[in-house]
Amino acid sequence: MSTTTETGHAINVHNFLDLINICKAFGTQYQPSKTTIQIPALEETLAQAEKALDDVIKYNTAYNVAINTRFELFKNNKTLATRLVNAFENSDAPAETKKDVKGFNRKLQGKKASEGKKKGVEEDALSPKKKTVSSIQLSYTNQVEHLRALLNILASEPSYAPNEIALQVNSIQELLTNQMAANEKVSSSFVALSNARLKRDSILYEAETGLHSLSLHVKKYVKSIFGSTSPAYKQLSKITFNVIRK
Repeated sequence: MSTTTETGHAINVHNFLDLINICKAFGTQYQPSKTTIQIPALEETLAQAEKALDDVIKYNTAYNVAINTRFELFKNNKTLATRLVNAFENSDAPAETKKDVKGFNRKLQGKKASEGKKKGVEEDALSPKKKTVSSIQLSYTNQVEHLRALLNILASEPSYAPNEIALQVNSIQELLTNQMAANEKVSSSFVALSNARLKRDSILYEAETGLHSLSLHVKKYVKSIFGSTSPAYKQLSKITFNVIRK
């Protein structure tokens, strides 16, 4: 969601505060029979709206942190896979097993088995619409699955015993575990953020009970007691509320 949109929600809440303060200034003249637009009820709605905005900011921050953390964990996958292939070449594994390792490396690199190195890049650049999920398979979930398959091969080969810590089976397993956890964190953070936005939108824009609807009822009430040409109503009518559905 854009910053402009988020600011729009905040402006609506701030304008609702102004509306309440104006109504308070009317003193005993402001006595609506409709419970939901009485001052205590309006203040309760305002408090809920302010909390809803704070919650969206909180969960959006958590989501961004999860996204950034995942990026850092995955950003070296291609380089690591290439190093693993080269290290596995020095093992005593059968040729077919080494071929399998190369196959999973190609998937982690985002290449088809039939693609040449330079030709594949040029074709992708010239024909981006031909890229498909099945051929590229570079989503974070698929990267985890390809790395998991690669790890299984490495772990099953007794002669694969590199001295480099980063290439050892235990290190790859730890990385894989962290990547899986990062994927789960991004997913759960997104759900929390989405739910916070839904709750905010309900408090601000739900028919009859939302902040926007209540502001219209307040204006109608003030118009009924002071008149449409009165300074009191004109002061209130200048306060605007925009319905934002994003």
